[in-house]
Amino acid sequence: MGEPKKKRRILATKENAAKIAIATVSLLILIKVVASILTGSIAIRADAIHSVIDLSGVIIGYIGIRIACKPPDGEHTFGHGKAENIASAIIAGVIFVAAGTIFYEAIKSLITGGTVELLTVGIYVTAAAIVINGAGSWYILRVARATDSIALEASSRDMLADVWSSCAVLVGLLLVRLTGFTILDPIVALLVAGVIARMAYRTMKRSVEGLMDTKLPEAEERAIRECVMEHDVQIVGFHDLRTRKAGSQRFIDLHLVMPKYASVEETHQMCDHIEQDLKNRLCNSNITIHVEPCTVAECDQCNIIACRLRQERR
Repeated sequence: MGEPKKKRRILATKENAAKIAIATVSLLILIKVVASILTGSIAIRADAIHSVIDLSGVIIGYIGIRIACKPPDGEHTFGHGKAENIASAIIAGVIFVAAGTIFYEAIKSLITGGTVELLTVGIYVTAAAIVINGAGSWYILRVARATDSIALEASSRDMLADVWSSCAVLVGLLLVRLTGFTILDPIVALLVAGVIARMAYRTMKRSVEGLMDTKLPEAEERAIRECVMEHDVQIVGFHDLRTRKAGSQRFIDLHLVMPKYASVEETHQMCDHIEQDLKNRLCNSNITIHVEPCTVAECDQCNIIACRLRQERR
């Protein structure tokens, strides 16, 4: 009973965070579009385009979270966790599109030239956008880490890329105001495109790792080994550890070597105990344990002092 309630609470938290992301980005689009019209700044326009693309990304992330949290069914017996990885990969593609769009606009401005007006308005608006987006991305990233949501993390990184782009725009506007060189505006936009492309690469890399069933991080695998071997006075050992992750769901598979004389009930209790310990250490874990009896050759590796086979060999 407690587990379904916990899952529903996590889902509600993820959905609320995604809705906040959508509202935040929508507000930023309005602010930046107005500012770009008033100032004529190509950097602010590029930043506004990035936010428009951000909005599609966070909506995709929201849909991915909704699908990923569906329970397993007849066609998806392992659940729908990879929907988050797919959503994250799409968001990464969206960020790449944003970088390309900004790059195109900046190059066009360098070739055709342009003017920047009402610099003070642009500076204040961009500073406000940094504060709003920074707070939003920080909150979304915090929720993403708490709920282990790769889709929310991708959305937060998308918003964070927007923060950095806005910072670059602000610097560009300040430089234009101090020097009078409007060419600095598209140059800053090019730098923004580079930062965004780098963020997209990192997001895509994490998404693909999940889709390719890359093993869990070494720190988590080490925690699994330590958790199992805490029972070394009752088990002979384990081998063939395999791990992977789909969205926030971890899958752990291992072969457990038990004493040959252990009953089915004892073995079952030990597996249940290890599974619960692993779930306490690594949330959202799906664990499969294959049990094997020990062989006489393994007696020198066994820590079970009271083992009858060891005593018989003596």
